[in-house]
Amino acid sequence: MVMRKFRNFIKKCLYYFLDTAEIRKGVLFSGKSRGIHNVTFEGKNSIPDRCNFFGTIKLGYATTLGYNNFFAGNITIGKYCQIGADVAIHTTNHPVSYMSTYINTNLFKGELQQLKQTNTVIIGNDVWIGHNVIIVGDVSIGNGAILAAGSVVTKDVSPYTIVAGVPAKPLRKRFSMQVISEIEALKWWDKSEAELEEIKPLFFKDFVNKESIYE
Repeated sequence: MVMRKFRNFIKKCLYYFLDTAEIRKGVLFSGKSRGIHNVTFEGKNSIPDRCNFFGTIKLGYATTLGYNNFFAGNITIGKYCQIGADVAIHTTNHPVSYMSTYINTNLFKGELQQLKQTNTVIIGNDVWIGHNVIIVGDVSIGNGAILAAGSVVTKDVSPYTIVAGVPAKPLRKRFSMQVISEIEALKWWDKSEAELEEIKPLFFKDFVNKESIYE
């Protein structure tokens, strides 16, 4: 009896944060995270402790987050992305061309909040975001990009580009342009599990100094 009541209590908690469809998708999340109701899940997502979500956020299929992520604003993240701990994404900004940057309710009952800038962050598929990365502003991150740990990303990042630094700057492309073109055309992240099994050997190839993924 006690165990059944406990299970029912847990189910009620789950339904409070996620609708039935999202529970069926196998989303794993911690009860210590907040704002789950602001997130649309495509399935097989993992949300660890102390993640906070504000605004309108979409997580692509099989994308996983890290401990203590903070996402605020209009954010779309693609499929099969891996995001490290302490990553923050901010798409809003305080007004800088008005008399004050202050938008708290303590001044004019918060009416100045209408002056804040609202942008959008779009992150592609198969993106790796390292520990303690900060993404701010109106930014697009291309497929297969790598954002090195500690980077502050304020500008668009091209597909399959490694960036690092404060502010983040491109270091190099991961592959040749031909290899990048072939991966983009393949769009493996949109394939079913059965289709992925058919091309599985491609995932075990090292593309260093290769001019084609089919070599």
